[in-house]
Amino acid sequence: MDSKEFKKLRKKIDKTQKQMAQLLGVSVKAVHSYEQGWRNISPHVERQMFFLLSRVKGNQKDRMPCWVIKKCPPETKEQCPAWEFQAGDLCWFIGGTICKGTVHKNWEKKMKLCRSCEVLKPLL
Repeated sequence: MDSKEFKKLRKKIDKTQKQMAQLLGVSVKAVHSYEQGWRNISPHVERQMFFLLSRVKGNQKDRMPCWVIKKCPPETKEQCPAWEFQAGDLCWFIGGTICKGTVHKNWEKKMKLCRSCEVLKPLL
């Protein structure tokens, strides 16, 4: 996530810098630094931003689960934490999910795939 995307998502969440800092558990100075590009946005902060955005975008119950959207075979679905926790609209938030047949080793690699996925894309 870069500074422009951070600011865009903060505005979509409809929070001031101070309010965003409180939600993320960081200082207002950190939020300001993220938006100016002076500080890298950690995976933890990025993940939290997407989570908050997913909760304000409307009724989450109307979203189809990822395993339906992606047409996951039963043997893959049953091994996936998104299925186990019945969190098909939050698959991008949960580590260890099986996307495209593999578990991604870190947040950066996972998010590269998730950003192009039809589960997360509507939030952006």
